[in-house]
Amino acid sequence: MISGLQKMTLLDYPGKVACTVFLQGCNYRCPFCHNTDLLPHGQEAYMTEEAFLDFLKGKQGLLDAVCVSGGEPTLSPELPRLLEEIKALGFLTKLDTNGSNPRLLRQLVEKGLVDYVAMDVKNSPRKYAETVGLPRMDLSATEQSLRYLIEGNVPYELRTTLVCPLHEGQDMQELGQWLASLVPGKKPAVLYLQSFVDRDTVAFSGLSAPQEAELEAYCDILSPYVENVTIRSK
Repeated sequence: MISGLQKMTLLDYPGKVACTVFLQGCNYRCPFCHNTDLLPHGQEAYMTEEAFLDFLKGKQGLLDAVCVSGGEPTLSPELPRLLEEIKALGFLTKLDTNGSNPRLLRQLVEKGLVDYVAMDVKNSPRKYAETVGLPRMDLSATEQSLRYLIEGNVPYELRTTLVCPLHEGQDMQELGQWLASLVPGKKPAVLYLQSFVDRDTVAFSGLSAPQEAELEAYCDILSPYVENVTIRSK
């Protein structure tokens, strides 16, 4: 179900003019999430799929790409069909995902329905469950998705939103070691570090962004484990 639309963005798809469509539902409850209104299923749709496709038809030649985000879009049964419709109109597609559905991720890429993937890597394995708001979790699905991306099956980026007090220097060390261990002999290509930004839609109080000096220190810690670590402004 479509729950939101950003009609134009120069940031979400690298080097492309895009729009971003938001699908409803998520299996995580990250305390720093900006899209808390998209988390539960059953909310009223922002627009119909037909209306969205009509919007895209009017943007052919003006937009290069469509970013599909959420929530967690791989939870939506309509995702493969929606991507097929978007591709049929001639647009590139980018998928934002938390990596919890590696089988569908692989299927979408192998069918040529996804041109670029942005995967959120929430924290070090030790603190992953806490960071996504769950009492416990099995990271095997997350690791499958990471391996598939790091192997180079599709252009991708990894990204981590840094939040105080959830992220510290030790977490960055453990995160880097974990990422570098997933595909022997091959480091992840790119990891973007994003600072948390407090908004009215964030459900939890007491969270803040790290200082600039901390961000730079985190980059230094991660650099031996990732080919390119970059601070991204939100």
